[in-house]
Amino acid sequence: MNILAPPQPRLSVEIVFDLVCPWCYLGIRRLMRVLTERHDLQPDLHWRPFLLNPEIAPGGIPRQDWLARKFGGEDRARRLHGTITDLGRAEGIEFRFDLLRRIPASLDAHRLLRWAGRQASVDRLVERLFAAYFCEGLDIGQNTTLAALAGEEGFDSAAALRFLGGAGETEWVHLENLRAHRLGINGVPCFLVDGEHAIAGAQEAEVLERLIEVALAAG
Repeated sequence: MNILAPPQPRLSVEIVFDLVCPWCYLGIRRLMRVLTERHDLQPDLHWRPFLLNPEIAPGGIPRQDWLARKFGGEDRARRLHGTITDLGRAEGIEFRFDLLRRIPASLDAHRLLRWAGRQASVDRLVERLFAAYFCEGLDIGQNTTLAALAGEEGFDSAAALRFLGGAGETEWVHLENLRAHRLGINGVPCFLVDGEHAIAGAQEAEVLERLIEVALAAG
């Protein structure tokens, strides 16, 4: 380490997201690529839950029912998913919408991240949950699946399962979701840099770079 080098500026990045949102996976992958390439920064990531489908019961709903409700059927959804799949492939994401059988409630997945975040960084766990759902078709609404995925990333899977069996952090997730709406966030992903500079959507890397530069210039 060069002790004469100037200290790297810290950059607070709040990421408002939902784990069942493919645009969130795409946008966060782009953001992480930008931050990885910025060796001059020390980013502090803060994961903020957003519930896109708060009405979905804990067991989830069949995918066909959800497609009919949200898109009016399979055809429109297939076109949209095709676009997302192409964009994802450019970022190294192999979306497999054909593997999805149920649309899960995401409350417990957000609760898990809050629990895990009290122990260590959850950046890799977030990525693992996204990949499990969108690339492998795993049901991240199931506590056993969530606990196993946490175990893959170094967390105690048995402790995770015990936590998920209770109601811990449920209120926090709902309060964070409410906070997002009160801030005017009605869609995700949304990135808030240094508490002042925000942008929504799965933006291109160049746009995210400009956002970071604006935040750094503002000091």
